[in-house]
Amino acid sequence: MIKRLIQQDVKQLLEEFPAVGLLGPRQVGKTTLAIEIAEALHQDPIYLDLENPSDLIKLNEAEQYFEYTKGKLIILDEIQRLPEIFQVLRGVIDKRKREGAKTGQFLILGSASLDLLKQSSETLAGRIAYKELTGLNLEEIMNAGSGSMQQLWLRGGFPDSYLAASDAASYRWRTNFITTYLERDVPQFGHRIPANSLRLLWTMLAHSQGGQLNIAQLAANLSVSAPTAKRYVELLEDLLLLRSLKPWATNIGKRLTKSPKVYIRDSGLMHALLNLTDADDLLGHPVVGASWEGFVIENLLSVLPEGISPCYYRTAAGAEIDLVLEKNASFKYAIEIKRSLAPVVSKGFHHGCEDIGATKRFVVYSGSDRFPGPGGTEIISLKSMMDEVAQMIK
Repeated sequence: MIKRLIQQDVKQLLEEFPAVGLLGPRQVGKTTLAIEIAEALHQDPIYLDLENPSDLIKLNEAEQYFEYTKGKLIILDEIQRLPEIFQVLRGVIDKRKREGAKTGQFLILGSASLDLLKQSSETLAGRIAYKELTGLNLEEIMNAGSGSMQQLWLRGGFPDSYLAASDAASYRWRTNFITTYLERDVPQFGHRIPANSLRLLWTMLAHSQGGQLNIAQLAANLSVSAPTAKRYVELLEDLLLLRSLKPWATNIGKRLTKSPKVYIRDSGLMHALLNLTDADDLLGHPVVGASWEGFVIENLLSVLPEGISPCYYRTAAGAEIDLVLEKNASFKYAIEIKRSLAPVVSKGFHHGCEDIGATKRFVVYSGSDRFPGPGGTEIISLKSMMDEVAQMIK
């Protein structure tokens, strides 16, 4: 069993809030983590899977059911299947608070972003805290002494994919996951999108991993309108499968790129969409550099402290920084990402660092050592960079 880093954070939130929402894509390990947290809190939880008809029927009279189970932690899984329950939860939580039970009542699991749940969940404002569970990251597998960075990069962070018996078995799991998501899960969110169109979009985005979002081009390739293509992209974001990295923006008198860069969040899913079954396939494919870049960014953002804003920087003149992590003028990290064991940093990176006033400059590469580089940079491994990011504001 690989221990998840956010376990302690969720436990703490349950001790501070009546409800905690744990969000993440399907099969990322939310249910397993929720049960582990309940056991760590020495509670015998009630688990309700809202995709299970026998569990769903228990909530036909939800207020009575919650009164009957008062005093126990209730785990509600796949909450997006029953959005109207949020209105009931508000009344139940407020009633229990008046009776003296102020924390640790509900652990809510959802397979969609807060934006997709917003209309329903806003009724719990002030009563709920949210955490996102990503796929396994490098620190978690290293702490568990399980596998390798290369395996995590190839297979991605979904536990069943990463822990599969072989690369071939992992690939089969991922291809079936993609098909199931397109044919069964997306329609459950009320979106009538042809599965073939969404698969084509997903595959096009995989081919252009780390590229700037061009809605007009995607729309033309899909033979749909630009608003429709934009809605498709936003759905993949809401399902926590796609990341849009916004450009750094401030008035510095330069022509800045304004379009976001987009990444398939899980490297394993990206490789499956491109039919890359093993390391040889990946290392011989033109997308290998962009794949490594996305893998590094997802690992770094998985340990990002609250209050830090991620973005990228690019000007029309060629200055570019792959990832900027910024809190204020005192904390502004510029990060270049290179797969090479002997990384060469471009002048554009140094110009970008000067433009934004970077306080530290890093080059994340695929090696394990840490040493000074040219122009005040530090050449650093992904694991060491994750440690730096996690301690960024401490």
